[in-house]
Parts: sequence; structure tokens; C-alpha cells
Amino acid sequence: MKLPKIRFKGFEGDWEEKKIDNICNRFDNLRIPISAKNRISGSIPYYWANGIQDYVDWYTHNWEFLLIAEDWANDLKNYPIQYVKWKIWVNNHAHVLQWKQELSNNIFLKYAIKHTNIESLLVWWWRAKLNASVLMWISISLPSLPEQEKIWSLFELLDSHISKNRQKLEKLKNMKQSFLQKLFPKDWSALPELRFKGFEGAWEERKLGELAMITTWKLDANAMNEDWIYDFYTSWIQKYKINTPAFKWPAITIAWNGATVWYMHLADWLFNAYQRTYVLTQFKIKRTFLYYEMRKKLPQKIQQEVRAWSIPYIVINMLTQLELGTPSLPEQEKIWAFFEKLDTQITQQSQKIQKLQNLKQSLLEKMFI
Repeated sequence: MKLPKIRFKGFEGDWEEKKIDNICNRFDNLRIPISAKNRISGSIPYYWANGIQDYVDWYTHNWEFLLIAEDWANDLKNYPIQYVKWKIWVNNHAHVLQWKQELSNNIFLKYAIKHTNIESLLVWWWRAKLNASVLMWISISLPSLPEQEKIWSLFELLDSHISKNRQKLEKLKNMKQSFLQKLFPKDWSALPELRFKGFEGAWEERKLGELAMITTWKLDANAMNEDWIYDFYTSWIQKYKINTPAFKWPAITIAWNGATVWYMHLADWLFNAYQRTYVLTQFKIKRTFLYYEMRKKLPQKIQQEVRAWSIPYIVINMLTQLELGTPSLPEQEKIWAFFEKLDTQITQQSQKIQKLQNLKQSLLEKMFI
């Protein structure tokens, strides 16, 4: 029997398996690469494999369709499948599908295809590609039209919640960026644009080498193991694990070269570090305050000193001689407490989104065959 693990009350019986070719029309003839004359900024969304790329002044479609990446997909595990409606322009990197009578609408089809392991159907040359013939022969299972409507309504509601929470997260991140600009002095000033009540006077310029001990370590990437206990900080954003600690919190780690140069972690508890990572300890000022001041000043310092066409990197003198503004200890505490609270809100919002995404993924696996 073809039955999902979870079902809405009142529905029973087998789902019917059908190929996409039998339940959808494909309109790849309507997709057209954008031309120079149509690149004038307008109000019509210009879609390609991963979503809206631009807005243009003309359209290739004027109805309801499903767009499935043919190639240039930026996430193979969560393959780009987009429901679109009304006037749009579609690039030639997305297949264009439209439902037939067996489907309640394109929205149900979107979730049914998302349940399919498209990654296993891709062919490779120098990038992943989903051929039209392969796409049209994918089989999906269909319940009755009323059951389809119940299912897609649930997932639309979930997607709406995820979207709204992402907007809240984006607002919090923008707010944080704005306050980072206003609560710390600009390069040409010793005073911040915005200040907590009761504080005045210029901030003192001090070098980072006076404010913390800066060391490096000697381990290479082979030292890490994801099943071990202690955090292992490398030149990458992701944290890894190791079995032997070398440092004790509180600390700040800084990647010193490559694509993630200057990326910093607030390191807590026992940890270890990669050979291309600087470790700051023994702080003379509040660690979190120093972290935010460095995030503002260090990228500018690297940009000023790096040689053209070379890989960005940090030498020890860049850090020891980095000039930072330092207010009084009470003002430092006010500032870092403010950003700590904001970071907590951002983390909580991110966790809320992750929980909704996990719930959606779980329901996709249990409500589709």
C-alpha cells in the first residue's frame, strides 16, 4: 500500500503514482536569456535558477508556473524549486512547469517535488544539471484533490511563518549593524555618534598589543575530529572538535589568512587552535567590547595594508599596532551588555527559524510518499 506516515483526519486509501510528464506541461520554450535592451530596471521580476536576479521592463510569462533549476543551482540538497505567479521573465537556467487536472495546483506540486531526492538525478559536466527528460520522468505519488489542498495549505502556512521570522532576523541584524556604526567612533573621530546617557569625553586611543596577549599555535587540520570534546578554531567560520585543549577562556580567535581572514570567534571554555589562527587572551578591557571594536577596525586595517592581487592576511604587527578607541570601563560595560542582548535575540531568532525548518522537513518526509 502507498500511504504516508502522517495523514489528515478523514482521508484514506492509496496514493496514485504518476510521472511528472503525465501531470504537468513543460514550457521551456518560454524561457529566454535576458537581452541588453530588456535590462532596463523595471517592475517585472527576472527569475533564473536560484530566484529573482533582477527586475526588468518586460515579461515572458503571465500566469502561474513552477520553476525548477536546470543548472547553476546554489544548493543541491535543498534544490531550487520556485512557485511564481503573474508577470515574470524566466532565464534559460530554469525549467518551466504547469499543472494539469490531476493536481490541485502548482503549490502542491512544489512540495511533492521537494520531497524527491533530485540530487541523485543530476548529471555532471563542470556543474550539476537536471535534464528535461529526467525531470519529466520523475514519479510522484498523488492523493485526492481535497487531501492535496489540505497538505499544501499546511506547508504554505509553515513557509509564511519561516518567511516572517527571517524578516525579523534580518531587521535585528540590520539594527545591530546600524548600532555598531553609531556606538563606536568613526575613523576620523574620538567620539561616537550615539552615546548612552551620562557619558562624555573623548575615547582614549590604545594599541591592541597593550590590551591583550596575542599568541599563535602550531596544530594543522589533521588534528581535528568531529566526535571529540573540545572546540578547535581554524581559519574557517565553522568550529571543529579536538581531544586536547591548549587554551582556557575567555579568548578571541582570529583567522589570519584566506577567504575568511579576520573572522573572529568568542572562545569560551577549554579549546585549541589551528596554526593559522591568532588567539587573544589576558584582556585589559572588556572582551566583548574589544571584539566589537576590532570587528569595526581590523577589516579596514587589512584592506589598507594588503598588496594588490595577493591573498589577504594578517601579520602579528597588524594586530599589535592596531589602534582602538577605549572609553571608561562603565561605558564599555554598557556597550557590550547592549550587544550581548542583541546577539542573544539574533541567536534565539535563528534557532526559531531552524526549528520551523526542521519541522517542515520532518513533515515533508512523513506527509509525502
